[in-house]
Amino acid sequence: MAGKTWAFEDFEVGGSISLGSKLVTAEEIVEFAGEFDAQPMHMDEAAGKASILGGLSASGWHTCSMFMRLMCDGFLLDSTSQGSPGLDYVRWKKPVLAGDTLTGKSTILAKRESKSKPGLGFVTVKSEFSNQRGETVLELENTGMFLTRQAAGAA
Repeated sequence: MAGKTWAFEDFEVGGSISLGSKLVTAEEIVEFAGEFDAQPMHMDEAAGKASILGGLSASGWHTCSMFMRLMCDGFLLDSTSQGSPGLDYVRWKKPVLAGDTLTGKSTILAKRESKSKPGLGFVTVKSEFSNQRGETVLELENTGMFLTRQAAGAA
């Protein structure tokens, strides 16, 4: 873990991390849905248009998966991450339609050092995924566990 860019002490409360963007294709919506969430609005354009979603739409779980990929590429893979104890909440605010370009951002809400595990800290973030119109399509809050630089150097 030594040499990773992001360690516990690098996260500043109030700071934001840009996670980049992702174009959502019809093919990947249908592929994900076929394996994990085969509801008609995720499998067929006509069914999506007939639904309240207005078109072929990504499953909320697919949206979370795409967000996780951007979070990994944005900072987790270059960090001392030790995983997460879970999500505090997830909200799917707007449909994600084929052709949308999604942009992610995480804002650090809080951080604290572990009382029981020296060298480990908890970082709470609120994250958002917005479409090309600036509309928030996904909002979530979670806590990640990160080693300090000192602990990472010993790992």
